[in-house]
Amino acid sequence: MRARRARLELRPEPSIVSRSRGGSRAAMLHSSVVRVLFLGTGTSHGVPMIGCDCDVCRSPDPRDKRLRPSIFMEFDEGLRVLVDTTPDLRTQALRADIRQVDAILFTHSHADHLMGLDEVRRYNMLRRAPMPIYGDANTLRELRRTFAYVFESNAPKGGGVPDLRLFPIAGRFCLGRQEVQPVPIRHGPWEILGFRVGRFAYLTDCNGIPDTSLELLQGLDCLVLDALRHRPHPTHFTLAEAVVMAGRIGAARTYFTHIAHELGHAGTCAQLPAGMALAHDGLDIEVQ
Repeated sequence: MRARRARLELRPEPSIVSRSRGGSRAAMLHSSVVRVLFLGTGTSHGVPMIGCDCDVCRSPDPRDKRLRPSIFMEFDEGLRVLVDTTPDLRTQALRADIRQVDAILFTHSHADHLMGLDEVRRYNMLRRAPMPIYGDANTLRELRRTFAYVFESNAPKGGGVPDLRLFPIAGRFCLGRQEVQPVPIRHGPWEILGFRVGRFAYLTDCNGIPDTSLELLQGLDCLVLDALRHRPHPTHFTLAEAVVMAGRIGAARTYFTHIAHELGHAGTCAQLPAGMALAHDGLDIEVQ
C-alpha cells in the first residue's frame, strides 16, 4: 500500500453527507478507491479450523489459510480505512505492515467482525488522535455494550483503552472527499451493512440483497460477496447462490469471501465462471 499520509478531520458534526434529503455535493466529491487489501477471507472459525484435519485445513497452499474477514482500503487522497476489527486484527496489521488507519467502518457487531477493537489503542498512539468509528445504530449500541470499559468513566483503565468517536450511519456520507454508500443486506434475521465506494462494493456476511440495495450496486468494477460453502446455511450465501447473485449484479469482476474450509482455493476457482474467483488473504487489488 502507498506510503502517503492524510488526516481525517474530526469535527463536532462528522463529515457525513446524506443524500436522502435532496441536494448535491458532487462537485466536492470524488469516488475512486486506489487499492483494496484483503486482510482476512475466512469464516468466524478461520481456516484452518481448530482440531480439523480435512484437506483444506491441512493444505500447503497459502491461499487456503484464512483469517477472519476484513479489508483495508486506501483512497487516492491517502486516507486509509479499515472495514471491521476482527479477532485477528493484530496479526493482520503486522502481516500487512499497516501503520495508518484513519477511520473504521463496521458491517455489523458479530464477534468475528468486532472483537479486535481493543487493538485500535495502538492506532490512537500512532495517530495521536481519536479514531472515527462508523456503523449503524444497532452495531454502535452493541459496540458500547461489548466494550463498556471503553466508555464508562469509572471503569478500570489498566494499560489504556481505545479512544473512539462513534458516528451513526444514516445514509451516504463522506470520508475526506470520498463518498461512501451504505448498502443494506440480509444476514439471516439481521439487517446489516455492506459498503460501496466508487466502483467497488464489499458485501460480506449475507444471504439476501433487497431490490432497493441491488439498485445501489449498478456499474461496479469490482464486487466482493459472501460465499460460505456448497451446503445451505441459514445466514450466508452458498457458493452457487453467490454466483447467481454476482451474475445479477454484473460487476466486471467478483471475488468471494467469508469462505469455509469446505472450499479449497485452487479447485474452487477452476470451476467458477469467468470474472469470478475466491479472494484470499493478502490479495491486493486496484479498482478502476
